[in-house]
Amino acid sequence: MAPGNFSPPGNGPLDEAAERAQRAYNAAADTYDAPANGFWEATGRETIARLGLAVGARVIDLPCGSGASALAAAKAVGAGGSVLGVDLARGLLARARSKATAARLGNIRFMEADMRATGCPSGAFDAVVCVFGVFFVPDREALVRELWRLVAPGGVLAITTWGPDPLEPGASAFWAAVAAERPRLVHGFNPWDELVRPEQLLTLFERSGITDASASLVEASQSLRSGTDWWDIALGSGFRGTIEELDDTTRKRVRRANLAAMAGVTSVRTSAVYGTAAKAAD
Repeated sequence: MAPGNFSPPGNGPLDEAAERAQRAYNAAADTYDAPANGFWEATGRETIARLGLAVGARVIDLPCGSGASALAAAKAVGAGGSVLGVDLARGLLARARSKATAARLGNIRFMEADMRATGCPSGAFDAVVCVFGVFFVPDREALVRELWRLVAPGGVLAITTWGPDPLEPGASAFWAAVAAERPRLVHGFNPWDELVRPEQLLTLFERSGITDASASLVEASQSLRSGTDWWDIALGSGFRGTIEELDDTTRKRVRRANLAAMAGVTSVRTSAVYGTAAKAAD
């Protein structure tokens, strides 16, 4: 079944976690594809490369962001295959559609929806891909079970999460600057902190009822030309949700503090954990 044949879900209310992610990444869309944010594309491409997708395969990517893994998948499966990209951020979806048009990819469609409620039938996809998304929802096990439901017999589920110390030392510089201005906005725990090691991702698979999975950590970093590059990362990532809560004057002070703290820093850590699980064929 081609992606365009799926009926989009109803426009029901989003929960707090989904609304927060939607606001942050709609705002981040203006900087999401800045050169300093090349790690989005690099991780998406690596996720797809590890799957060895067959020509003609059916793929769903959720959340798809501005299309890093979805576009790579569309190229891999060829004209006879199909890709559906799902995201809540309308701004990122607009970027993804523009990229697909520029690349003349006619086998890819995009849908604005909660990844937990796509309306897609069970077993509809040969590959289900979730890059940097599983930690956004309160009930991760329920999400993984839903993603597994979408996998066809003989198909594969790929989940990619951050590795240890994501975006450091920039992340610490960012939160220190925010703490100096608006302490209540600083969270002591990030949602991805529990999934930064392969064994943690494997535990999530197991608790979701998937026992035959594998996961590996791949070290990586994003080069920075200057502190301004770091601020582009902050603007084009989940940090944007916090930045949007600052008034203009405070935002400028936080930016100055970040530029000062990151002066001379040449890279931030962008390691990732790549997990896969294959569903038995009928």
